[in-house]
Amino acid sequence: MIQYLIKRFLFLIPTLLGVCILVFSIIHLIPGDPAVAMLGEHATPQAVTRLRKQLGLNRPLYVQFGKFIKGIFTLNLGRSIQTNEPALQEVLHHYPATIELAAAAMITAIFFGFTLGVTAACFPNTWIDYIVNVFSLTGISMPIFWLGLLFLLLFASHWRLFPFSGRIFPGYIFPTPTHFYIIDSLLTGNFQIIKDVLGHLILPSLTLSTIPLAILTKTVRGSLLDVLHQEYIRTAYAKGVSRWKVIWKHALKNAFIPVVTIAGLQFGYLLGGAILTETVFGWPGIGRLVVEAVKARDYPVLQAAVLLIAFTFVFINTLTDLIYAYTDPRIHYT
Repeated sequence: MIQYLIKRFLFLIPTLLGVCILVFSIIHLIPGDPAVAMLGEHATPQAVTRLRKQLGLNRPLYVQFGKFIKGIFTLNLGRSIQTNEPALQEVLHHYPATIELAAAAMITAIFFGFTLGVTAACFPNTWIDYIVNVFSLTGISMPIFWLGLLFLLLFASHWRLFPFSGRIFPGYIFPTPTHFYIIDSLLTGNFQIIKDVLGHLILPSLTLSTIPLAILTKTVRGSLLDVLHQEYIRTAYAKGVSRWKVIWKHALKNAFIPVVTIAGLQFGYLLGGAILTETVFGWPGIGRLVVEAVKARDYPVLQAAVLLIAFTFVFINTLTDLIYAYTDPRIHYT
């Protein structure tokens, strides 16, 4: 296992380097002059020249890339054009909100996806199975921004069950040492604040969980149906083991590997795919920050945000691979 961890870490180096090259290239391949885009078409040539020098855009491309790599190691990715704050600090300030939203959405997707998938697999080709399949197809096909607006119209505007936007009511002030509002609100012990934080989280997390929930439902159903047709399952039935014991003790463990894969990948996608959800619900996360950075042509913040999301995605994939050894003893790393 130790040798595998070392190999896995060494394989991460070219992967992360490729991510850095890709992020740097995408930002610099955007048509037009970034300095002109930031200052506007009516900016004076002196102002454009000054900004290009400030950003290092007047240097050769390889020098800019070297500075970019050095900035990654020194955690200095430049300053935000809008606020003049360190770009990485701006991104890290919004990152806990996105992690909290993605985690809540993933927990929702795993719980309901696992439940629906197992239920459909236990009653194949019945009306229960058909309903679950229709639900899965609807969840995969439904646009997130449309679903979010529908939730706001029904639950926030019409029935007034949940708030419209944000992470908490502006009138509530409480210490946020971790910047994860659920944890921080629990630390206060104030039920009203906890209720308000959860109320703000429910609608955006339900919206964001729709696609991974549908995918996990179909994955669990297909994987479990495949395992239930294996010979050792028929042997267990022949020995008189009850149906539910066969499913929960024997089948689910072996059907869990593809579910772990999908769950890990989907959580990574949620971090980058939360842009629409955060924009619709006014959630102050990294997705909304990316949208604002694109509008303002704030390239340092955009670079830092994309880089952090990419690094997180690579880390989650690596962690998913390591979980395999604990979910299936048949897998041995060499």
